[in-house]
Amino acid sequence: MKLTRLSRLLALACFSAITIASAQAGSALVLLTDFGTADGAVSAMHGVAYGVDPTLHISDLTHQIPDYDIWLGAYRLYQTANYWPQGSVFVSVVDPGVGTSRKSVVLKTKGGRYFVGPDNGLFTLIAERDGVEELREIDENVNRLAGSGESYTFHGRDVYAYVGARLASGAIKYEQVGPMLPKESVVKIAYQKAVRSGNTVRGIIPVLDIKYGNVWTNIPKALFNELQIAEHDKVQIRFLHKGKQVSKIVAPFEHTFGGVAKGQPLVYLNSLLDVAVADSQGNFAAHHKIESGVDWEVEISKVGKAAK
Repeated sequence: MKLTRLSRLLALACFSAITIASAQAGSALVLLTDFGTADGAVSAMHGVAYGVDPTLHISDLTHQIPDYDIWLGAYRLYQTANYWPQGSVFVSVVDPGVGTSRKSVVLKTKGGRYFVGPDNGLFTLIAERDGVEELREIDENVNRLAGSGESYTFHGRDVYAYVGARLASGAIKYEQVGPMLPKESVVKIAYQKAVRSGNTVRGIIPVLDIKYGNVWTNIPKALFNELQIAEHDKVQIRFLHKGKQVSKIVAPFEHTFGGVAKGQPLVYLNSLLDVAVADSQGNFAAHHKIESGVDWEVEISKVGKAAK
């Protein structure tokens, strides 16, 4: 059946309305905390955000950051943020100093993403990788949930979710967040950058693949490639905690977990194209008593060519 002229006009009007609505839709609002989901804290943050704009697109990155673990919060932002569209707003709350003199900020990266939270090291890796376009301190006199002035211990709800929602919805522009701060003033956590020394590359174990027990490093593919290690070549890996060796193994470099037999170790490139170590279908970290953090180091060197 052919569409009548009226039907065509109605269809065109509906399409135009949808297009306009899509164009006017707010940016994504992404939440990360160490709150867990056993109580109402995360729900309260959602409620504040929806109170600003009930059409917001809200996603939970994770709320399972271990208590007060600012470093792991920083890494989860680093792991995830670049897969979100430009303009996305990340509200990040791992804040053992809540209510103290630490600043509340919104960092804008050179890629056009926004990070709302305490300036306590949470934005260390984002600032280093993505660059800081601007940094602004939140002016709580105008950017705070109404009626929350006497609440000192839940800035995640009263300040960060509120400001993040206002930014994501377009209720305020970035310039209205508050006064500008020097870009270089972002608080950063000190850690060992990945480096090469002769035939060895060194770095840290920033995080474990929690589900499977794989050990991730901060050694990128480009630096690892300088060792000229080919698939199946043998690699020596030393794991150290506060300078003391915890374990040492020799394992092949493989592209997939299927490159070795079940239960055997391998070196591979993880989803971020950083070097990682695993037991195929096993828990390497538990097996070797490896943990993660800025005081866990790793050294990798080439042992020999694969057998022909």
